[in-house]
Formats: sequence, C-alpha cells, structure tokens
Amino acid sequence: MNKPFDFVVFSHLRWDFVFQRPQHLLSRFARQHRVIFVEEPMITQGKPHWEFRDTGTNVIVCRPHTTIEQGGFNDTQLSEIHRLMPDLIGKLDLRNYVAWFYTPMALPLLNDLAPSAVIYDCMDELSAFLGAPKELLDREERLLKIADLVFTGGPSLYRAKQHRNPSVFCFPSSVDAKHYAKAKPGGTGQAEDQAGLPAPRLGYFGVIDERIDLTLIDKLARTRPEWQICMVGPVVKIDRGSLPSAANITYFGQREYAQLPSYLAGWDVCMLPFALNKSTKFISPTKTLEYMAAERMIVSTPITDVAEPYGKIVYIASGAEEFVAACDRAMNVDAAERAERVTAMQDVLSKTSWDNTAKGMLNQISKVLGISGAETAAMPLVASASAVSDRRVLGD
Repeated sequence: MNKPFDFVVFSHLRWDFVFQRPQHLLSRFARQHRVIFVEEPMITQGKPHWEFRDTGTNVIVCRPHTTIEQGGFNDTQLSEIHRLMPDLIGKLDLRNYVAWFYTPMALPLLNDLAPSAVIYDCMDELSAFLGAPKELLDREERLLKIADLVFTGGPSLYRAKQHRNPSVFCFPSSVDAKHYAKAKPGGTGQAEDQAGLPAPRLGYFGVIDERIDLTLIDKLARTRPEWQICMVGPVVKIDRGSLPSAANITYFGQREYAQLPSYLAGWDVCMLPFALNKSTKFISPTKTLEYMAAERMIVSTPITDVAEPYGKIVYIASGAEEFVAACDRAMNVDAAERAERVTAMQDVLSKTSWDNTAKGMLNQISKVLGISGAETAAMPLVASASAVSDRRVLGD
C-alpha cells in the first residue's frame, strides 16, 4: 500500500451528535485520508438507499435508509444494509482502505468488504450501557480476535482488553486546549442564555444519560439553593421526567462544539457528576481535560480514569454529601492552592493533544500496513502508573 488509504468507519454515534473522540480523530485523519463514516440506519418509506453527505472536510457521512423500524445494526437491519453495500463500494470507488469499528454490532458488514486492515477503537464498554443489544458481547469477542489493531480510550479499558488481542494500545482521549482556553478567567464572553443566571454557577457539559448521578444533582441543588446548576447536553436513553427539577437547575440541551467555551466561561466549578455503576466502570471522560484547559476547579465522583491520574488536581468526592462539600472547597479555594492546581493542569495539557493522538494511531496503522518511512514518535501516556508500565500503552 503505497498511496493514501481510506478509512471506512462504522459508528453507533452520528457524525452530527456531540463532538467527541470519533470526530476529533477522524477529522484529523481526513487531512491525509478520505473518511467514509457509516452511521446507523434511518427508516424510509421508499426504496432502501444510501444518503451521502460530503462535510467538505474529506469526511463523507453515509447513512443507510431502510424500511426496518428497529434501529441500530441489528440482524434485521444488517440484511438490508448487506444489499446496499455494493452501491456504497461502487459509488465511492472503495479500493484501498482500512475498516474501523466503533461498534462491534456492525461487524457482519465486514463480509462485504476487503480491507487492508481491521481496527477497533474501543472508546467505551458499550455492553454495559443501557439498552445494549444482547449480541454485542459476542460480536466484540469476534472483533477482538480478528482485529489487526485495538485502540482503547483510557487505561481502565486497556486493562480490560489488553489480553484479548496481541496488539492493544491505549490512546486516551485528549483535548483541543486552544479551543477551551477561550473560557479561561478573563477570556471569552459567556453564552447569552446563561448570562442572566446569578452566581455562583456549577456546570456540566456532555451527554445526560444513565451515567449521570441524578440523585446527586438533586441533592446538590436542594442543599445549596443559592447555587445555579447548569447542565449542557442532550438527554438520551432516559426519561426526561426522571431529571431532577428545581428552580436552580437549568437544562440547556445540546449545544454546538463551538459554543461550549461560552458556557464553561460562566462556571465557577466544573462537575463530573457520574454515577458509580456498570456503565461508568471504564469511562474516561474527555471533558476532564477540557475543563482543565479552561483552568477551572473540577469536582468528580471517584471514576477510576479521573481519580487515578488526576486525584491531586480534581476534587474527588463519594456520595452526595461529600460532593456538596467538595464543591464548597473548590468554590472557596485560596489563591495558593488554585495556582498549584492550575500549574498541574498545565503540565498535563502540555503532554497531550488530539493531533499527537491521531499521529500516534496513524503510525501504528502504517506499521500494520507495511508503509515504509512511518514516523514513530515517543508519546508518554497521561494515565495510571500500572498502565504506563506496559510497553504497548501509547498515548500523547
């Protein structure tokens, strides 16, 4: 393979959903390679077909439209998508490509392809999520057996997958520090729909689903009614009626990636209010570093991939009472401690970037494909000591 190759990506997340790991990585790959981003199907009343959308950034979003009402890459849908695959291959002139999976549920579609390599970017333990298909674990087991490369989104996932494939590498999610630095104190103005809320404000941005500790949020709001709780992000998989309701909680809904710093700029404390359940056991929240780039004090529940590497930077609290107390401490931190934590944040950020993460992944792919002259960069992993000790743990 001596010419630029394409990426054919199968994702459970839509390209226009929350801008996160897939979008960060693939938009960077697209600077050198065409990215074919295959989404889950949509229902059509007409003839099954592909919807192609050129994003203008060398990423082509491909959405299958079928008559099947059941969503996702389930077996019934796959039978329809199989019939559409020759059209995808022909219209996009797919010849020289690697297959990249975010969801093992799409694995049967590999039978319609002839990739030069198979890659699994395991960004979450999807089998632990609410509504996970029963077939997911079996398909992941098969994907782990045949994948030429497996990347994991954090050290917890790495430890869970490292013995299930000979080529597992830990590439933790990184940060666009320049983007979120706009929210540093004295930086960008804050969002208009938030500006009218009184201070102090505690905020969270990201998906609001079964991973969020709603009981904690409710307790926080009721214990400190003078605090404004700002929740920015889409509500998915859970009933909106289950969300805590109080005069000092505001749900802003999903916002564009470009808008996030303007919300962050108005927060006194940033929150990682995750529940401790099976769906959060292996998460490595991207927003941890994004909050750091804004130099805000951060309070988190004891999520492993936050507590282990960043326990001296982030205030860690178990349970609602401890979380309220930690928010109090973070809000009233003295100048010396704030400066110490900000210096530690800057040190973390100096060792990571999405550009370097993408570059490190491309280096590994080049080795698998036998591309000569692949540049190999030494990129230390900001993670737990136990993960760093393994030679196959890479990162930026």
